[in-house]
Amino acid sequence: MARAWWAGWGKPPTLERMYDGAVQDLIDELGRLPGIGPKSAQRIAFHILGSDGVDVQRLADALTTVKEKVRFCATCGNVAESELCRICADPRRSLDLLCVVEEPKDVVAIERTREFRGRYHVLGGAIDPMNGVGPDELRIRELISRLGDGTITEVIIATDPNIEGEATATYLSRMLLPLGVAVSRLASGLPVGGDLEYADEVTLGRAFEGRRRVT
Repeated sequence: MARAWWAGWGKPPTLERMYDGAVQDLIDELGRLPGIGPKSAQRIAFHILGSDGVDVQRLADALTTVKEKVRFCATCGNVAESELCRICADPRRSLDLLCVVEEPKDVVAIERTREFRGRYHVLGGAIDPMNGVGPDELRIRELISRLGDGTITEVIIATDPNIEGEATATYLSRMLLPLGVAVSRLASGLPVGGDLEYADEVTLGRAFEGRRRVT
């Protein structure tokens, strides 16, 4: 996974410690979450402080439960509550098509289009040398292993249309083409520099319809 720029420096940047004890500890922990800056962490902390105890307990229970029950699918790497995720366990899904994505959230984005009926492989991130993420940190070996029996005839690379996603797609294409499997990449419709997670259903659907073969 890509690390934040402050990774390895200890705690993320926070507001000056203006509060005592538990309140400041909560703000600091919230500030560790991705996309939550110091001011947002402070707002969330005070929202929690002002919330009903039942609501706070429900949040705490949800956090505990997700850590206890949720795992990653043994086959594709998607989130699951058993050994296989619901997609890998669905016998109606095509066995010959495999869509490679960066994160489990991308599986959800593609499923919303209802255009793809194959299966998935979640890499767990994208190649990002600046943050110390290379091919060995991703689930690429597992991907190669899944192609071994010849069942999969086409691999659709659906990494994010940004620098890291394009680098990952290029690397995967070079790895997969010599194996004799057809390799395609999502086509037009996805903006460069955007994230797959935020693309709408129509845009993603058109991208699947217009995917191109990698040569």
